[in-house]
Amino acid sequence: MIVMAHYAVLNSDNIVISVFPGRDEDDTSHGVNDWESYYSNVHGGMTVLRTSYNTHGGEHRDGGTPFRYNFAGVGFTYDPDRDAFIPPQPFSSWTLDLTTFNWVAPVPYPDDGQSHDWDENALNWTLAPPEPTDTEAP
Repeated sequence: MIVMAHYAVLNSDNIVISVFPGRDEDDTSHGVNDWESYYSNVHGGMTVLRTSYNTHGGEHRDGGTPFRYNFAGVGFTYDPDRDAFIPPQPFSSWTLDLTTFNWVAPVPYPDDGQSHDWDENALNWTLAPPEPTDTEAP
């Protein structure tokens, strides 16, 4: 099987419940002209939509045409009005950027070369604990 595309299966609330590799949308070698419809039938009539592995934040990493803003993952929401896959909101204080369809913290990530974690109670970034070294690993 030639795998060139990925597809997301949606539940009735437009939440992605699975993502799988499938036939490229231009592959007509099996007499199928619409793989989304084909895979929808295979999945009992559930909505199945193509998603682009190379698309994130409305940009294609290889310079190609971005597709549905983000590569879908389990738990993502599909917005049919905007034709966009939206990741789950990581924290209640974060807002959706309607240009990238990704969530944005109320405070920009520090540009200090260190790793940080979001502290929802403080509504700010805190230094992440250091990664254990090989000698510290259990």
